[in-house]
Amino acid sequence: MVINPIAHFRSAFPTKFGIPRQSGIVSQLQGTIVFEPTYRNPDALRGLDGFDYLWIIWEFSANKSNQERGVSSWQPTVRPPLLGGNTQMGVFATRSPYRPNPIGLSSVKIERIEFSTTEGPLIHVLGADLMDDTPIYDIKPYVTYADNHPSARSGFVDKHHWQELTVNFPEHLQKHFSPDSLSALIRVLALDPRPHYHSDPYKVYAMPYEGYDIKFTISSDSTLTVTEIVKLQKRFSDK
Repeated sequence: MVINPIAHFRSAFPTKFGIPRQSGIVSQLQGTIVFEPTYRNPDALRGLDGFDYLWIIWEFSANKSNQERGVSSWQPTVRPPLLGGNTQMGVFATRSPYRPNPIGLSSVKIERIEFSTTEGPLIHVLGADLMDDTPIYDIKPYVTYADNHPSARSGFVDKHHWQELTVNFPEHLQKHFSPDSLSALIRVLALDPRPHYHSDPYKVYAMPYEGYDIKFTISSDSTLTVTEIVKLQKRFSDK
């Protein structure tokens, strides 16, 4: 089967660093689905404004490990960050990006749809966990009666939860962002964007977000302090 992207995602995150580990956990986070020229037909979205959520099928395009290896070299187990990166679980029991086929699935909320712009139809969504310029292969409406299973078990996820951080964001550094963007950024930082194996309280991290490098430290008492906001010279992509 040969498939080609129908769209790409426009996001505040030009690299993987800092992207929420699941869709929906930063509900304020804004993004946009921008269709490829072939699919810029508003008729293809007819009726979509009657739904609140979408499923997005996309590619882990920044995962160079996936690009460099074939199915023959796939690994049956991975180490989920939620378990501290020390416990192995079956790859098909996780949402790890290190899969035989680098396909992602996300549920996002439709904020609004613009049916006619200079870029064709645009779908503005909230809560996505996609990097900027991520290829999208399909979208499907979320249907409550079939997709909602509130009493379902979630395996090891039910017993482990991310430890959220206290965020110290000096007021004079907040001016770079709109209220909505600032709210989303603070939520992203509270979820601890570091790789699971990092715990150095003296290290200064830099997370690209909306054209800025957000520099911060994390102390041993789980307090994240934003230390500097640096304007990026240009947009870039970790691809």
